[in-house]
This record gives sequence, structure tokens and C-alpha cells, in this order.
Amino acid sequence: MHNNSSKMLFLSFIIMGSMISLSSYSWMGVWMGLEINMLAFMPLLSKQHNKLMNETSIKYFIIQALASSMLMMSIILIQMKMTMYWVMNDMMTLMISLSLMLKIGVAPIHYWLPEVMGETNWMNCLMLMTWQKLAPMTVMSYYIKTNVIIMLMVIMSAIIGSLGGLNQSSLRKIMAYSSINHMGWMISTMMISETLWELYFMIYSTLSILTIMMMNQNKLIWLNQMFNSNNNNNLNKYLIYMSMLSLGGLPPFLGFVPKWMAIQMMIENKMTFIVIILVMSSMITLYYYLRITLTSIILTMEMNKWNVKTPQSIKMNSMMSMMTTMSNMMIMMSPMMLFYF
Repeated sequence: MHNNSSKMLFLSFIIMGSMISLSSYSWMGVWMGLEINMLAFMPLLSKQHNKLMNETSIKYFIIQALASSMLMMSIILIQMKMTMYWVMNDMMTLMISLSLMLKIGVAPIHYWLPEVMGETNWMNCLMLMTWQKLAPMTVMSYYIKTNVIIMLMVIMSAIIGSLGGLNQSSLRKIMAYSSINHMGWMISTMMISETLWELYFMIYSTLSILTIMMMNQNKLIWLNQMFNSNNNNNLNKYLIYMSMLSLGGLPPFLGFVPKWMAIQMMIENKMTFIVIILVMSSMITLYYYLRITLTSIILTMEMNKWNVKTPQSIKMNSMMSMMTTMSNMMIMMSPMMLFYF
């Protein structure tokens, strides 16, 4: 009971920190909200009886403190009203962008994200992939401009996010590299349209929640558990596969819709080279999702067991199947979305 009440307290502080950053009209308010968010998330990463979790929270703290220091230094330099015009506009904006990108794990400053996600539990991974990205990305969208360094980081995020997941045996690290790949898409859409990146983020968050909740429910951590796992309920397996393929952006699933719109709008804005890189990297990401899916289906045709069913798991399965089917079949709305954009 004490554990649950402390978790609720920290979660409320995480939400409050993000809300402060989102609603603030000054850089100092943004910094303060991000600090509250970071300090509240750290206790959720650490556990008294697990040394790896404590190490994870220290890694997370060091990276976030470095990013916060960069952000604070940039804010102070802006407040000092430096005389050189190009320094004010370009250098400070770039420093703020880099500090926020370090917070969310954009390549090439991404190395902490797979390490932290690989050693923590699924619920913390879900927080890192969705809620913890919301405030920094929204703040970044207010002022982001197309320049060479940002475009390089988009390209590197797409390439590293796709290639990094190929040789991983941990499902959490695979999800981390998939998240880095999606960051490339989101930052590139952010430079074109506010509404488009928000839609992309909402769909990505929905699919991430569904995928991670099902992996957490089935206690999947390693790749060989997917291959060796057996379950009386085949629906369980197919729901995980559908969510993973949707997250990869395979037509006709929901995850394909924001990528389709992003490709269309980037081509209209003459960003053809970026589109080619992003599409090729998504093909590699889809390759390792398809490899997991097909290998698991082929190797688990004997239909033994994943885990023992309980009445609670049966209820959970029916709820998750309904949510997954609804989310993945929303592809029918894509023509309306394209017309709107």
C-alpha cells in the first residue's frame, strides 16, 4: 500500500512538471517544469533490492542534469542579451535544441536511452517512450527551424534507430531503437506542420501503450521468449504481432497513416532526400519486426503455453484485443485525415 501511494505521488509530480513546462510563457518556467519532471521520475527508476535499477537511475540523472545545465546556460545567455545578432539567433537556439534532444534521446546523443530502457521495467519504458518526450518536444516545436545540424540529427536518428535494433536480443532495447527512429520522423514533421507532428505523436503513443502493455502482461523481456513462447490463446500472440507491425508502419495498419501524411507533406516542401532516408530506415525497422513476427509464428505452431491463464488475464485479453483491433483498424479514416491536411 505504501509503495502504491508513493508511486501515485511521484506520478502526480511527473504530470505536474510536464504541465508547468507546457503552460509556461518563460524559459525559466520551462526549465523548472522539466526539473520537477526529472526529479519525480528518478525514484520510479530505482529500487532498493535491485542494483541494476539504482545504476539506471544514476545514468538517467547524469544525462538529464547535463541537459538541464545546457538549457540553463542557454537561458542565461539569452537573458544577458548578447550583442552579436547571429549568436543570439543561431547559437542559442541550437544549444536549446541540443539540450532538449539530449533529454529525449535523439541520435547521435542517444546512447543513454537503450541502456536505461534495457535495465528498467516495462512501465518505466512506456513513460520514457511517451510522456517523458511530450514536454521537451512541444517546447522544441515552438521555435525549431530547418538547419543543417537539425537535418543531420534527423538522418542519424532514422539510420541509427533502424540499424541499432538489428542485433538486439532484448525487446526493451528493440523498442528503444524503434523510438529513436520515430524521433527522426517526428522532428522532420515538426519543421513542416504543428498539427502533423501532434497527430504522429498521439498515434505513436497509442501504439506504444498497446504494445508495451501486452508485452508486460505476457512477461516478455527477451527475444527468445517470443520464439520459445507457447500459449493456448493464439489471439494473444497475434495482437502483439499486429501492434508491432503497426508501430513499424506497415500498411494497412494505423501506424502507416502518419508516415503516409509525413511523406506527402515533406515531398510538397521539397524534402525529398530526407524522405528517401526515412523510408529506407523504416524498411529496416519493419524488417526486424517482420523477422520477430514470422519466426515466432513458424516456431510456435505446437501451441503449448506462454503463461497460466487466470480470470484476470482473460478479462485483460478481451480488453486488449478490443483496443488493439480498434486502433489498428482506424486506417479507414485515413482518406479523411489526408483531406484535412
